[in-house]
Amino acid sequence: MTIALQVRNELGIHARPAQHIVKIASRHKAEFFIEKDGNRVNGKSIMGVLMLAAEQGSTVTLTADGEGAEELLREIQTLFDAHFYE
Repeated sequence: MTIALQVRNELGIHARPAQHIVKIASRHKAEFFIEKDGNRVNGKSIMGVLMLAAEQGSTVTLTADGEGAEELLREIQTLFDAHFYE
């Protein structure tokens, strides 16, 4: 499954949002990747997520495959919709 989401919070995906993403992803067995501008990283790696340097207004593509993939993407979408609780 793949979805595209826009980063809407003012500071983009910095350390705290990356931590939220990795925490959610780590609870699921599904493989999880995030892609921005052709760079694809493991969504369960905080360093990988930070390396994307996803600023406000950028679009990221999330891909999950395997057990719990749909739930994982739904939870991540909720996180994005909540502006990473900032």
